[in-house]
Amino acid sequence: MTNECGTNRIAGCQFTLFPMSEDFVDVILSALEQVDTSKVWKETDDVSTCIRGKMVHVFDVANAIFLHAVKSGKHVAMSGTFSIGCPGDSEGHVYMDETNEPMNQQNVQEIQQKAGCKFALYPMGTEDYMEKITEQIDLSKEWGVKVTPTHYATRLDGEVKDIFSAMKESFAKVQTVVNHITMTFTISANSPSNQ
Repeated sequence: MTNECGTNRIAGCQFTLFPMSEDFVDVILSALEQVDTSKVWKETDDVSTCIRGKMVHVFDVANAIFLHAVKSGKHVAMSGTFSIGCPGDSEGHVYMDETNEPMNQQNVQEIQQKAGCKFALYPMGTEDYMEKITEQIDLSKEWGVKVTPTHYATRLDGEVKDIFSAMKESFAKVQTVVNHITMTFTISANSPSNQ
């Protein structure tokens, strides 16, 4: 593995699902079971799930897990951090030889779900970070999502698949010019606050 910027570096995401219902265990386990994670390294414990591998598969799996959880109709939130270029991150390298074909696109194609999301990009070790972030926020507008500035983050509203696409595109573009980048996000769907 090289340390240079580019798409040949291992990406990862650590996230937690928050179903707001009494059957939260079933919602979480059902979502995890319905998603093909064969192209990522995955570890789940009592706090969160961590996935590592090629960027395309990390975003594919995170998007699919959230969509399968929210298709229950329950209010569900997911909060986590994407990262690429973290020094010493080596687990999951075996998955870098996988093809680029996402395993879950067909699986979630029919799931239509509106959501709200707040995300923040953190390019590490660069002085012109605000310029790089602003460039990517503008890019998010190309994905058919509503973009709203908010304190410490940017809000995206629209279809879940479009929100994940916008975040992935922003993350992917910044990581080509910054060695280490993290991106925090919280996405929520079926909230009673919107009724």
